[in-house]
Amino acid sequence: MTTIEQAPVGLSAAQVDERVRQGLTNAYEERTSRSAAQILRANVLTIFNGILGTALVLILVFGHWPDALFGFVLLLNTATGTIAEVRAKRALDRLAVLETPHAVVLRDGQEHEVSVGQVVLDDVVRLSTGQQVPADGEVLVSDGLEIDESILTGESRPVRPGRGDLVMSGTTVTAGSGLFRTTAVGGEAYAHRLAREARRYSLVVSELQAGTNRVLRWISWVIVPVALLLVWSQLRQAGGVEHALGTGAWRVALVAGIAGVVGMVPQGLVLLTSVNFATAALSLARRRVLVQELPAVEVLARVDVLCLDKTGTITTGRIRLGRVQAATGPEDGPLAPGSLTALTVLTGGPDPNPTARAIAEGLSELAGPGGPGQDDGPAVPVQGVSAVPFSSRRKWSAVRYEGRTWVLGAPEIVLGQARDGQDALVRVQGLAAQGVRVLALASSADPWQGGPDAHRTDDEPGAGGPDGAGEGASQGGQDYALPPALEPAALITLAEDVRPDAARTLAYFREQGVEAKVISGDNPATVATVARQAGVRAPDGGELVALDARELPTQADTPEDRERLARALEEASVLGRVTPEQKRALVRALRARGHVVAMTGDGVNDALALKEADLGIAMGNGAPATKAVARLVLLSGEFSALPGVVAQGRRVMANTERIASLFLAKTVYASLIAVVVAVTAMSYPFLPRQLTIVSSLTIGIPAFILALAPSSRRYRAGFLGRVLTMAVPAGVVAGVATLVVHLWLTATGAPEAQVTTGATLVLVVSGLWLLTLTARPLLGWRLGLVLAMAGAAVLGILVPAVRSFFLLAWPTPGVWWVIAVVAGCAVGGIEAVHLLRERLRPADRA
Repeated sequence: MTTIEQAPVGLSAAQVDERVRQGLTNAYEERTSRSAAQILRANVLTIFNGILGTALVLILVFGHWPDALFGFVLLLNTATGTIAEVRAKRALDRLAVLETPHAVVLRDGQEHEVSVGQVVLDDVVRLSTGQQVPADGEVLVSDGLEIDESILTGESRPVRPGRGDLVMSGTTVTAGSGLFRTTAVGGEAYAHRLAREARRYSLVVSELQAGTNRVLRWISWVIVPVALLLVWSQLRQAGGVEHALGTGAWRVALVAGIAGVVGMVPQGLVLLTSVNFATAALSLARRRVLVQELPAVEVLARVDVLCLDKTGTITTGRIRLGRVQAATGPEDGPLAPGSLTALTVLTGGPDPNPTARAIAEGLSELAGPGGPGQDDGPAVPVQGVSAVPFSSRRKWSAVRYEGRTWVLGAPEIVLGQARDGQDALVRVQGLAAQGVRVLALASSADPWQGGPDAHRTDDEPGAGGPDGAGEGASQGGQDYALPPALEPAALITLAEDVRPDAARTLAYFREQGVEAKVISGDNPATVATVARQAGVRAPDGGELVALDARELPTQADTPEDRERLARALEEASVLGRVTPEQKRALVRALRARGHVVAMTGDGVNDALALKEADLGIAMGNGAPATKAVARLVLLSGEFSALPGVVAQGRRVMANTERIASLFLAKTVYASLIAVVVAVTAMSYPFLPRQLTIVSSLTIGIPAFILALAPSSRRYRAGFLGRVLTMAVPAGVVAGVATLVVHLWLTATGAPEAQVTTGATLVLVVSGLWLLTLTARPLLGWRLGLVLAMAGAAVLGILVPAVRSFFLLAWPTPGVWWVIAVVAGCAVGGIEAVHLLRERLRPADRA
């Protein structure tokens, strides 16, 4: 047997120092999410902040602080988004703990435990069961070594590397031990390169934010010339530029111009969208769903294709015992006598691997009286056992006790020379076609051949399992041979443990019109079996179609490749043998077909696809690199959390659309008033503080309350178009009414305070009526909300201190009559717009 003492001596201290000087170490900073600076920059450097920030500075320098109240909206909007995302980042940082912080290296012939970051290029590293491989390297010694590479490849079955084979960083040793020499460390290791490519910066595409930003871009094209025209017109109205500069009236003109600019910006919509996202993120956090980018809560409401990784997503990552059945004869026939006891001994080592543990746990359930497959009652401790541990080269393990040898391993090896072995292999092929893993148990009266102390008998417990290098009387790695005259005893099927919530969750998505696609690096037949167990259905309700992705393009760089991949995904619900790069190509192909794609995963092999998808969702127990690029992280690892995310997304979408008409109507009437004022050189009807109270009572406060209301309305495309069909005509009506009352009162010689008050109250009434349309049906708290806002407006006129702060006046009887007439016309016009819109677009009723 090859032992550690016979292994290479490793690097010398001088060689290690030289590599450290050259930077050839395994030190690598694992970024878990966007940095705080990136989050702050993304929330500060926006069109919205640029426009309002400039206006705020000008008001504070040249105007009066009461007219700068809109600055609080700017600060709140920036702070809301930044704080929520930084909290998510910190939560994820706390999760990013390296699973194996130390490694054992051979240097100068001695073993040393060092931190993973201190491993250098060409180090000889020892691997043992349960350890994570710290770097890429070449195997030097393998003693029953098995590696779980599912985090990189998606393939759930362990790999058994031999001398000269490569192992990859991030993978886990599930059985055996060995030595390997590092060939790539730090940022050059495969897992880090894959994660680094996935981390290329991108943001969630939010239709709500995209629509708002589109309006802001439209406004930005006209806001500067309109602002300049406004200031110029107010200077003219004050008696000319020279007179205004001499008397200080230019400051009033500048404030009026800024008031026009501020009114044109839908500032509350930007804030309420951020608050809506943040509220949803906090609600999801209570369900242990981490939102890394706030708009992600909206995107899942728009998803129509959900791509699922198999291992760790719809399965728990654990394997379980399926059945123990007869190898020949009737499938439900009795097992060969002693089979269950033999399995108990074979899997009962002190350090069983996952396969042995799954069999042992399953046997404990089968061992009860009358249990399925019952052959010889509950297993009892067996004395006098000698064993051959599992070897990846042999692909079998064995025990001998009470004059009989029992062999467990790969069916093609164990049954190849057995009596009736070919009949048993036919049954094995049928089981394997169903996507389950099969092991064969056989027995013989003869002992195995070869190996030291082959016939020794002692009291040691067993071999440690069919895949493990457990302790036994004999040592592994020798030239053992199967005993002659083997007889098939039983077939053991192993299956992956499907998450108990998977079927219910997938049924929910199916009801919501979201199609599920299972994309995995595992065998297509295995993936299809697991998908059926999890409740995945073909779109037409027929049999699931599974494809081998090795027959498909590996990239989606050309239109032809994207079309071929898209056709394959339209036809099939399951794809196996998919590489990490191919997962990304498949997601890209779906998006090219116009689908909104969500991708779930837990391994580094999923990182590229998660980044490419419209919405990447990582499991909380996944790789740090995967959680870093995902938009959502299911901290509890529960697949059933996704419907709650969808519900939050729908609430955000429906309520933001409901209130967006309020804000955009304000943009329309403010723009109309600004343009008319600029062209006619009439005095601007409002100060910024007066626009603030109008916006607060008719839009800001009620919109905030409406945004928190429950809603389960399904997403419909075309958010901005639906909103504008209401906001534009309603805004025109409100703007015309405001200008009419201003001109009417000015023509009658009313004082400036009366004119401003009349214009303000007409605009308040117009805004409140538009609010009634948004809040309908006007029952319960919705009616109370409208009445409360109307009452607050009346109090603003009645209370002298408030009236004085906002530079308003108590209207005279004549002004009251003008306000009533014009406001009544505005209400009738807005109601007519609503009725006409409902008649022309019945499908858009909320």
